[in-house]
Amino acid sequence: MSTIINIGRSFGSGGGFIGQAISKKLGIPFFDNELISKVAEESGYSKNLFADGEEKRSLFSMSSFFATSRLGVIDSGAFVNDNVMFKIQSDVIRSIAQKGDAVIIGRCADYILRDLKCLNVFICAPEEYRIQRLMREEGLSEDEAEKLMRRKDRTRETYYNYYTFGEWGKASNYNLCVDSSILGIDGTADYIIDFGRRAGLIK
Repeated sequence: MSTIINIGRSFGSGGGFIGQAISKKLGIPFFDNELISKVAEESGYSKNLFADGEEKRSLFSMSSFFATSRLGVIDSGAFVNDNVMFKIQSDVIRSIAQKGDAVIIGRCADYILRDLKCLNVFICAPEEYRIQRLMREEGLSEDEAEKLMRRKDRTRETYYNYYTFGEWGKASNYNLCVDSSILGIDGTADYIIDFGRRAGLIK
């Protein structure tokens, strides 16, 4: 059985850092936006496919994202809409899961891999904690940090709900929801690993 850990997260909760910590502790591959884009490029898609971020939905020209490759010749006059791009993203994520162990951040991976045995986690934290983290790590003012946090949360929620017909951050959608402010990055990673092993979802 492969160990597949899908992590959703509220913005500023440190979900990406926690995912990286889990990856290092377990010695398994980590996939965030940048690394998923690399897998897509290796599969014949352009590296720009996910360049605008995981939550953005708009109309894209295929000629901007595809090249002639082993996948075949793509009509440069064609267009890829939201649903086609999500299908491409889904195929890339499924190919990652089929190859073996992985920690996957965001991108509705829990929904895309819903037919597989995965550990699905949502990482959250109080707003004040997240704002302080963003101020410290991004050099933002309190007002800037709060506006960024709310905008990112809103776009992530819209993106997830649109494609999954579910509810982003709702506890019943995940095996585990955890507040990262209590144990911090490393402690939260240890807690998730311990939970996953007890649940039989981590080898």
